[in-house]
Amino acid sequence: MSTNFENILKNKMSEKSYQKLTALNNPKVMEFIGVFADHCDPASIYICDDSAEDTKYVRENALAKGEEKPMGLSEQTIHWDGYGDQARDKKNTKFMVYKENLERMKSLNSVEYEEGYAEIMEISKGIMKGKDVVVLFFSEGPTESQFTIPCIQFTDSWYVAHSELILYRTAYTHFLKMAEAEKDHFFRFIHSAGTVDDRNCTVNLDKRRIYMDTQNNIVYSMNDQYAGNSIGLKKHSMRLAINEGGKNGWLCEHMFVMAALDEEKNRKTYFCGAYPSACGKTSTAMIPGEQIVGDDIAYFRNINGEFRAVNVEFGMFGIIKDVNANDDPLIFENLMKNQEVIFSNILKGPDQKPYWLGMGMEPPEEGSNHFGEWKKGVKDAADNEVGIAHGNARYTMRLDYLANIDKEGFESKDGVKVQGVLYGGRDSDTTVPVEESPTWKDGILLKAATLESETTSATLGAEGVRTPSPMANLDFVSYPLGEYTMNNIKFGEGVDNTPKVFSNNYFMRNADGNFITSKLAKRVWLHWADGRVHDEYEACDTPTGKIPLYQDLKALFTKYLDEDFTEETYTYLFTFRCTKWIEKIERTKAFYAKMDTNTPAEIIEYWDAAITKIQAAKEQYGDLIEPGKFNA
Repeated sequence: MSTNFENILKNKMSEKSYQKLTALNNPKVMEFIGVFADHCDPASIYICDDSAEDTKYVRENALAKGEEKPMGLSEQTIHWDGYGDQARDKKNTKFMVYKENLERMKSLNSVEYEEGYAEIMEISKGIMKGKDVVVLFFSEGPTESQFTIPCIQFTDSWYVAHSELILYRTAYTHFLKMAEAEKDHFFRFIHSAGTVDDRNCTVNLDKRRIYMDTQNNIVYSMNDQYAGNSIGLKKHSMRLAINEGGKNGWLCEHMFVMAALDEEKNRKTYFCGAYPSACGKTSTAMIPGEQIVGDDIAYFRNINGEFRAVNVEFGMFGIIKDVNANDDPLIFENLMKNQEVIFSNILKGPDQKPYWLGMGMEPPEEGSNHFGEWKKGVKDAADNEVGIAHGNARYTMRLDYLANIDKEGFESKDGVKVQGVLYGGRDSDTTVPVEESPTWKDGILLKAATLESETTSATLGAEGVRTPSPMANLDFVSYPLGEYTMNNIKFGEGVDNTPKVFSNNYFMRNADGNFITSKLAKRVWLHWADGRVHDEYEACDTPTGKIPLYQDLKALFTKYLDEDFTEETYTYLFTFRCTKWIEKIERTKAFYAKMDTNTPAEIIEYWDAAITKIQAAKEQYGDLIEPGKFNA
């Protein structure tokens, strides 16, 4: 490190913070902090370690600086991002790509490296002037583990820092213990909320940029506060990790990790699952009677031939809309307790209590929310009526508050052994509620790559449109989709005991347009999958996999839901629809052709063969093949 950086850092830090920094004995850390201390020009820099004292200091500053406001319960706070900063900015989230890689990355939202670097450095020049900055050290995954990815966050938002202290494991001690050969390898995140208004909301949204450099593992995030744009360790880190895993033979996936429990057999079976937004991901991870390890992001590694997973995170950044006592009792209960929770973009009522959409309680007719001072019926500048809360409003809280947490799996440095992987989409007329894939490769190409989410009447635009969402990970894949798909296949085939793969669809409708089963039926589908993992159920074949026998599902509905399950319902739900499936695969082929012109021929040939097989089945058995009628 140059003497110039040393002088800058000493001038901007207390002696205690400077000592914490130099104790790491890591030139790359010093250079990262020094460069941006000079370039962004904050008034002061505070270095956090793993202590409770520093955690408390960050929380107190988030309140003192007005980035968060107190609620009626002393441990809860609320934050507002501003009316125009309520979701991930996909347009201005770009990969900074070296010229020689531009062709390979052309289907992704990319900018040439030198151009992007010049722009982001111009935007960030002096952006922190007069502000107090905090630097934090975190770990993606457990610390001091082969899953660990160390991270540094440099930010002028104490709300962002407070959020990350809830969501991730602190890792200052991990950095202290890093071997010399490891000291160059960590993820770096530089963030600024930029100029803020009197409510501490970002002003210069036209200069909002989130630029990701996967070649050097650094993300620049400027002029934003919404956590999906500002919190480096969330989806920004995920993109870096997907790229790292692709190069080094492991996977980062947009998946929950959970345990299915069979108390009669004293058995715990770990599943991971990927579902596009509004397709049942959180509700599956939180099925009553089971246990949760993580709700959003998982790392997979081959450890001694086993397919093992960790939850990358320590907390939950969840959509709060429709969280209520009936549908999400465990989460709702915790949001009502006096424990550390950050609410964002909901209503703070005159009674100092939180109110959000779909909470099942009558809201007040005035209060404060992301719009500002709010009254029922108020309209925005575009003459749209402003609701009590934003539809993408969130809560941030520790995962280990939940009574259904699997503490053993949550804390394990070696992760958990995964025996089943679930891929769930949303459609009203094609995919059966649960189907097992014959092989891992079949699972990736017919269950994961073909995932779609169907628009509903609650969605803007036409109803019934199927949006492709391969692996439920499309927004975060950081290298070409075809390569990423092949890496998924290779990883699963490279372990000794490959997990079984299942598809899910909770949204089949009858002729009247009504859902056929209740929300709780997903517990039945999970436990049939659990039984298949342990060779306890027979199955019948379809052209794309294996489905349950009626008598097994009838018994499971009785056991877990105390409900009758008729054979008529079974037949309708599990009929194989040939034309619908051919159309689904054709849509997937077209989407891959659009997203990655270099999709490996092996993938396209597989889908062509699958279509041929389904066409032959249609000719022999008819377009609608009832359960048990198809012979593989």
